[in-house]
Amino acid sequence: MEQTRPEPEGPPTSKADLIDRIAREWEKLTKAASGLSEETLARAPKGGWSIKDHLAHVSAWEDFLSAHYLQHQPAHEAMGIPEARYSGLDFDGINAILHQRFKDQRASLVLAKVRATHQQLMEALGRMSFPEMTAPLPGDKQNRPLLGWITGNTYEHYLEHRLTIEQLAVAGKGS
Repeated sequence: MEQTRPEPEGPPTSKADLIDRIAREWEKLTKAASGLSEETLARAPKGGWSIKDHLAHVSAWEDFLSAHYLQHQPAHEAMGIPEARYSGLDFDGINAILHQRFKDQRASLVLAKVRATHQQLMEALGRMSFPEMTAPLPGDKQNRPLLGWITGNTYEHYLEHRLTIEQLAVAGKGS
């Protein structure tokens, strides 16, 4: 069952628009994983990630968004990776480290962490104004706004992983 990504909507035009997009994709993401057994959530295809691994990954990046971009922790600290090691990593390298951290955790613990992390992020975003979100990040040499990091680590990221989770859920029900 091949699924395609919907056409991008363009950037959010208001805080309400952003929060709505996050809420819509979050609901779809959590619905894709709801009602699945611990076994189905934890079953990984050969060489791949399980459903709970995808959810833990999304949660880790939400946590990073909060710690690094909203609380201004250095990136390596926000990821919990020593600075010397972090500086030589690309996204795949970071994701491999994250996967090693959570791959053996029980699905029920991962789901609790996912919910808590998301709630904390939404509370933090709720305290921000849209102009704060659209302002360039301090120290960003490319003058990029925070909004791009928010969308990339929330609803855009949820969509990316939801499509895979839906495929894994269908495969898990058939086995």
